[in-house]
Amino acid sequence: MLILLPPSETKRPGGAGSPLALGELRFDSLADVRARVLADTVALSADHDAAVRALKLGPKQAAEVARNRELHTAPTMPALLRYTGVLYDALDAESLTEEQWRFAGEVVAVQSALFGLVGAADRIPAYRLSFDSRLTPSLKKRWPAAGAAALAGHDGLILDLRSEGYAALAPLPDREGAHYVRVLARDESGHVRALNHFNKQAKGLLTRALIEAGTVFSATDALLAWAEAERYELRPAADGGRDLELIVPEVVGSPGKLMARLRADL
Repeated sequence: MLILLPPSETKRPGGAGSPLALGELRFDSLADVRARVLADTVALSADHDAAVRALKLGPKQAAEVARNRELHTAPTMPALLRYTGVLYDALDAESLTEEQWRFAGEVVAVQSALFGLVGAADRIPAYRLSFDSRLTPSLKKRWPAAGAAALAGHDGLILDLRSEGYAALAPLPDREGAHYVRVLARDESGHVRALNHFNKQAKGLLTRALIEAGTVFSATDALLAWAEAERYELRPAADGGRDLELIVPEVVGSPGKLMARLRADL
């Protein structure tokens, strides 16, 4: 089983790990593309103004160019701790037990624009690069073939929680058991609609629940049976495609309570 997460624009600074070692990252088939993207990102950072334009940074973000100049020497930390924001706050990797960390390291991967797919426990530095950053050649030309090949080599269940821009950097294999997960909300009247603002929170909470379950589901039916037993509303897409739909209750006017639990009986 493989759970694919998007990265976040914001990164936790610092770290206690030794500098980046590309050869120690998961998905070693990506090594050549990683090395080239890393080298070009570091080279770009030598020209501050050009980097600000290429990375689409605002005035308050311009200092982040310095992060990219230090990628080879900066301290590292596990990817699940490096990324911050709504999804990663909900996942709360800092509170995982040692056993849960081992499991997450086996089944969770993050789609980085800089490193491609990285494992949850892979140690990476803070950086600034997005799927639409303007490197030459573009990331949309560099990553998809290598990323797709890496995923094609995984023959187990794949749950894709990435946003569209990052999913395009490593397209899912076209086969049974490889699913993009859409998050929908059900209001008090029973109407189901797309969930926008809290989409990332729902994905983080689902990932946390799967890590806590500690089960490598071998097939979609086994995953859906677990979800039903745990009272999570996870179902095949209504349009009959390969997507799965995660339905969560809509709680209006209370962001702090919204999806405190995903279970359908909230």
